[in-house]
Amino acid sequence: MNNETEVTEDSLYCCNTTLSNEYFNLTTTPPNGTETDFVPYYERPETYFVPVLFFLIFVLGVIGNGTLVVIFMRHRTMRNVPNTYILSLALADLLVIITSVPFTSVVYTVESWPWGELICKLSETAKDISIGVSVFTLTALSADRFFAIVDPLKKLHATGGSRKATRLTLGIAISIWILALLCAVPAAIGSHLKKISSPDETISFTVCYPFPQDWLNHQYPKINVLMRFLILYILPLTIIAIFYLKMANYLIISTKNVPGEVQGTQKQIRARKKVAITVLIFVLVFAICFLPSHVFMLFFYFYPDSEEYYNAFWHYTRIIGFCLSYLNSCANPIALYWVSGTFRKHFNRYLLCTKPKRTRCNTCQGQHATSLTMMSTRRVPSTLKNRNMSTNRRANLLGQETSITLLGNGTDHVCSKM
Repeated sequence: MNNETEVTEDSLYCCNTTLSNEYFNLTTTPPNGTETDFVPYYERPETYFVPVLFFLIFVLGVIGNGTLVVIFMRHRTMRNVPNTYILSLALADLLVIITSVPFTSVVYTVESWPWGELICKLSETAKDISIGVSVFTLTALSADRFFAIVDPLKKLHATGGSRKATRLTLGIAISIWILALLCAVPAAIGSHLKKISSPDETISFTVCYPFPQDWLNHQYPKINVLMRFLILYILPLTIIAIFYLKMANYLIISTKNVPGEVQGTQKQIRARKKVAITVLIFVLVFAICFLPSHVFMLFFYFYPDSEEYYNAFWHYTRIIGFCLSYLNSCANPIALYWVSGTFRKHFNRYLLCTKPKRTRCNTCQGQHATSLTMMSTRRVPSTLKNRNMSTNRRANLLGQETSITLLGNGTDHVCSKM
């Protein structure tokens, strides 16, 4: 492999993080064997629409995630165990939005990386930390939701409200950040500025380059791309999909199997099905946001003739995947605003200066507001009270009436607590 080809492959990964598109226009050779002419950055459409999109991502991400953090800090009722995961996720999204989005969007409007090596290392390291925290937190949250819905009687998971559950959740959240920090060490050490030149050396520019020069006999870029695909996409997505599919299946089937006298209102049944559909949508959003970039990276690094077949389709697939991966960082607050009445109430209060209305709801009395929690209420007919233990337990399990509580909604009946 000659030096020009090595630079092309290695630099490609940077193009999804902190490198602009010039190098492909310098060295990409189509199957007919003629080199593509260099296209100045001001003549490319992505030079204009990517910064605009990134500006929207930055504004929505800072406002949405920032408001979410403020809500947790200012409202003690929101500081419950499951919200620890949500707060961690919001902080990770803020990290990538503040430290990566502004710097990365600029490379589509200038020829060379303008920020220096320190910002290069900071941007790449923060990006890897944020991605790791986000993916691992989503996986942990999906596991917590699974146990909260399918087995609400146990207090081992976060919805139990016990001190053991609190310590467990905090320990998991801290461990996730430590693991993400370890995953970002190679970027912190190896990221550096690299000069790229055209074959005739008439055009040159500097890029932020996240791969060390000589690691693993120049095979590190391929290994990095493959490991990212497996550890940060396939594995967590598989785990999340399994948990959410089982959860959705449980919610749908349970509405059909419970006895009529303990089945609950039709509104609660519809709410259960809505949750089953919503969690599946979250899985699809996660998959869609990260799929294009992974597909492109695998194509370029592992398809033998990828450089020859790099065309407009793959060019825009790379840009779309790049944008979607950052768009995911501002999607979570939007999703929470949509599904959570309590978060929507606080969001409107801080951003729209609206005052939440006081409402009285008899069905809400005696129930605690829990974030992203499926509260369980037992309704056991009086005729079953004198039966043996096993019959009682079975009746209790069948009589569980699950009400939807998202970020503090007491039940599926929206009751605001002032």
